[in-house]
Amino acid sequence: MKLINVFKTLLITSMLTTVVGCGTVNSMTNLNEGAGETFMQIWDKWVLSEGDIADATMWEVKVDEDVELEDVIDAVNAVALNANIKNVGELPLSEELKARGIDYGVLYVMSFCNPETARKMVDFSPAMGGFLPCRVSIIEEEDGLHIYTMNMDMMIKMGKKLPPELLKETMIVREAMWTMLQNGKTGEF
Repeated sequence: MKLINVFKTLLITSMLTTVVGCGTVNSMTNLNEGAGETFMQIWDKWVLSEGDIADATMWEVKVDEDVELEDVIDAVNAVALNANIKNVGELPLSEELKARGIDYGVLYVMSFCNPETARKMVDFSPAMGGFLPCRVSIIEEEDGLHIYTMNMDMMIKMGKKLPPELLKETMIVREAMWTMLQNGKTGEF
């Protein structure tokens, strides 16, 4: 029994030394409030999805059964317009697939951007450019249409602490993306 306790103590000491030594603690002090909770939500989704990191890092809603694709698109575009976020592209991929003789149902990708916020984000961290523009994907699954977009809480809370003004602007985009899901789900304007 003493040997097990000694082993546990050595293991914990080793882990703490590694964490402190590799800068993890320093990085953790540079995160926004709610980072731990967001991390655990993503972790739980990752485990439930059996390791599907894309699933773990997305927000997703099932579209109400009586809502058509056009209603979802109109609702999402209305939210963008009201939030001063530009629709910078739509990819009706299922239509392209049909033209190639492949019919698997709806696959529609919409892209949105607030250019001023985008510029400030890449000035803050050039790697953020990899997340631009914000995307909304409408995908037909066995049980109907679903809408997906990146979990922006992951970027906002788990990333390096944003300056207050940039955080404020980013939260406006975050709220718009969340509202796109909610309004798209019901087809509401």
